[in-house]
Amino acid sequence: MLEKTYEPETVEDRIFADWIAANAFAAGAGAKPGAETFTIVIPPPNVTGSLHIGHALNNTIQDILIRYNRMLKKDVLWQPGMDHAGIATQMIVERQLAERQQPGRREMGREKFVERVWEWKDESGGAIINQLKRLGASADFSRERFTMGSRSEPDDQMVRAVTKVFVELKKRGLIYRAKRLVNWHPGLETAISDLEVENIEVKGHMWHLRYPLADGVTYEFPVAFDEDGKPTGYETRDYIVVATTRPETMLGDTGVAVHPDDERYKGLIGKFVTLPLVGRRIPIIADTYADPALGSGAVKITPAHDFNDFEVGVRNDLSQINIFTTTAAINDNAPEAYRGLDRFEARKKILADLEAGGILDHVEDKKIMVPHDEKSKLVVIEPFLADQWFADAETLAQPAIKAVREGRTRFVPQQYENLFFAWMENIKPWCVSRQLWWGHRIPAWYGPDGEAFVEESEAAALAAAEKHYGRTVELKRDEDVLDTWFSSALWPFSTLGWPEETPELKRYYQTDVLVTGFDIIFFWVARMMMMGLEFMGEEPFHTVYMHALVRDEKGQKMSKTKGNVIDPLKLIEEYGADATRFTLAAMAAQGRDIRLSINRVEGYRNFVTKLWNAARFLEMNECRRVAGYDPKANKLPLNRWIVGATARAVAAVTRGIEEYKFNEAANAAYDFVWGTFCDWYVEFSKPVLMGADEASKAETQATAAYVLDQILKILHPFMPFVTEELWGETGKAGPARESQLILAEWPELSGLEDPQADAELNWLMELISSVRSVKTELNVPGGAKLPLVVVGASEETTRRLVESAALITRLARLEAISPAASVPQGSAQFVVGEATWALPLEGVIDIGAEKARLTREMDKLDGEVAGIDRKLANEQFVAKAPEEVIEEQRTRREAAVERRAKIAEAIARLS
Repeated sequence: MLEKTYEPETVEDRIFADWIAANAFAAGAGAKPGAETFTIVIPPPNVTGSLHIGHALNNTIQDILIRYNRMLKKDVLWQPGMDHAGIATQMIVERQLAERQQPGRREMGREKFVERVWEWKDESGGAIINQLKRLGASADFSRERFTMGSRSEPDDQMVRAVTKVFVELKKRGLIYRAKRLVNWHPGLETAISDLEVENIEVKGHMWHLRYPLADGVTYEFPVAFDEDGKPTGYETRDYIVVATTRPETMLGDTGVAVHPDDERYKGLIGKFVTLPLVGRRIPIIADTYADPALGSGAVKITPAHDFNDFEVGVRNDLSQINIFTTTAAINDNAPEAYRGLDRFEARKKILADLEAGGILDHVEDKKIMVPHDEKSKLVVIEPFLADQWFADAETLAQPAIKAVREGRTRFVPQQYENLFFAWMENIKPWCVSRQLWWGHRIPAWYGPDGEAFVEESEAAALAAAEKHYGRTVELKRDEDVLDTWFSSALWPFSTLGWPEETPELKRYYQTDVLVTGFDIIFFWVARMMMMGLEFMGEEPFHTVYMHALVRDEKGQKMSKTKGNVIDPLKLIEEYGADATRFTLAAMAAQGRDIRLSINRVEGYRNFVTKLWNAARFLEMNECRRVAGYDPKANKLPLNRWIVGATARAVAAVTRGIEEYKFNEAANAAYDFVWGTFCDWYVEFSKPVLMGADEASKAETQATAAYVLDQILKILHPFMPFVTEELWGETGKAGPARESQLILAEWPELSGLEDPQADAELNWLMELISSVRSVKTELNVPGGAKLPLVVVGASEETTRRLVESAALITRLARLEAISPAASVPQGSAQFVVGEATWALPLEGVIDIGAEKARLTREMDKLDGEVAGIDRKLANEQFVAKAPEEVIEEQRTRREAAVERRAKIAEAIARLS
């Protein structure tokens, strides 16, 4: 006997353990012989991470697809694993060492520090995998992979894959070493990706500086103009004004640029200025980068500390002088007075010295964009000149662009293709080296003259060096490690055993769908496509499903600062994994952010309860599965109708999942289970189940059990725990189950619809719903039982009434149903079929007062809609209001218009 209430906390762990024991998650579990494959690789969560609401959405969607395709009896693999998260993990371990007052990494040395990181990973890392299991993720955890391979096997296959790719790309000319500008994190002392930098607007200053012309040069600078803008007055100057938001970088200036067509400065091109505070002679060059309309039209050029300046410097053969240490203090390339100062302390001293020397022309308050570390938002990132390893991303990107253009890989929703193209077609060289110790060490060894030997092993590098030098030499290993995204770019094939030609690689590559967020299209999606095409000759996936952001119920982005973060683990603890998953799925409309509210989760917990109670009702009424049951043999319209409705629900859920419209699939299942099965079929079946007609009773019992089975199947991808529990419990009666629900076959019910039965039951439901609706709209007291009068009923309607009068009377809470020649005075009317139906309301409600109340409410709604329309037509309001406020106004308008239509209908009925 089913328990009175469903308790997720007592069921979920047990069910998950049962799945593991049955090996239900294993690759190919339950597949038909010769089945086609269906593969998803999990976006590897960081080893440092814990489950947040975005992870919950991402993995719920993947699990829906995996469970659905497994039930289609395909050979399914959901490949799990974790990313080593180079920067984040190293930060955590270094912080731990500092908190415990233990020696830091530099005191420990590289080998001991890396060993300490592995210890942390074994003890504390990877908690998120267990959290994914709590969500119900049915990945093949026996195949779990880690981007750093195995601690016990230094030559692990995952490590060999990364090494081989780096070496192969170097030999193909697609990886090279160069001194270029990179984004530098002074706190971590490493290069970071462009994508790990966030430009934040701050209140800053623009300092305008007078750089004195060298060699006694002067020029005439226009200071007065006529109405046409032509100069009428000049000032003789022996300086040129440049502007900067980072005055400390002036110590590294190697040029001043003016536009070649700028008449003010044409005579100065090729001349020199003396760099203040430094004394270096630097040239005035002509370059179109200088915009005559901005500031003075002259721009200081610091090739080692600005990305645009670097390009100008390359074009004009300017020196590149780095004036920062790796911690962004001033180095020995600057005058002694500033050496060792932190960049911001140096700024203060430099500005004081410039002002004292009469170099500071004026200061302008200005909002400026300052690059920050995207994770902490605290550390200011510096463009920094350094020797780094780069991948030729532009060349690698071309096949990936072509794959999307030609439709071999498609984005869902399609709009994300534009974002992909915009980035890929303007891609810059990818800096793949990081100055960290935790990560894949770059397989490069340097000879005594700095020559690099890139090989898969030190022995191979020594052999290459000996061939190069003609003698045995000592080599030094590169200290750097690879960007974390380099190893995760190989994820779709490295996890399947590459570079070995494994059976799994042959069978499961190409994978099918990648489920991810739009924010890592560039970090990960594009790079997987580049590497997959380069090394496998085929796109790593044919579809990329981009899910939206999960926001709070007001549409605001969740953040700890705002205090509006929703923890999915707490939702699971309080409401169960099924309610949490179903909420996310039911709200996952393509291209639309999810506004998550606790009320929705509570509502779907009620749905779980509704399903449980329906199963208990069937159990108490001995609705058991019957061997050989044939839904096509049903005689009762009620049972023919519910079987057809089940077939339509299965088709709708199937279509929703296949089209990646998870909200439509979930809502189709919800509407059928709650609205059709529980609210109508169960109620309609009660007289039959309690009646004396044994044949009708047996048919209804068998049909109800059959339909419940189909319900459990279509709900299983969304709500795996409660459906598996009910599958097991209902399987204790009737023929033995062939498998757990997770390995059952997805229903295929086409051909079971019955138009005649649909017409009978739809008429019945419409009539009862109309009566209920009229009572609600007109404030009829709940306990009042009214007579129902029918005018103009056909023979068919009369027959239906005779057969169903008792049922209609009970479910619509009516006193009686009777025919009449005309509608009685003071009745509310509605039409169902060819007949007019009337509920006499004289003496039950004050009809005049009710009309007046409804009219007032309608007028109020008209005013509300008009007010919202005025706001939305106000360009200033739309431009300034946050997106969530505008969306809220539109939602309110929609609700008001819908409510007004219902009131107008109610007034019409009273007329």
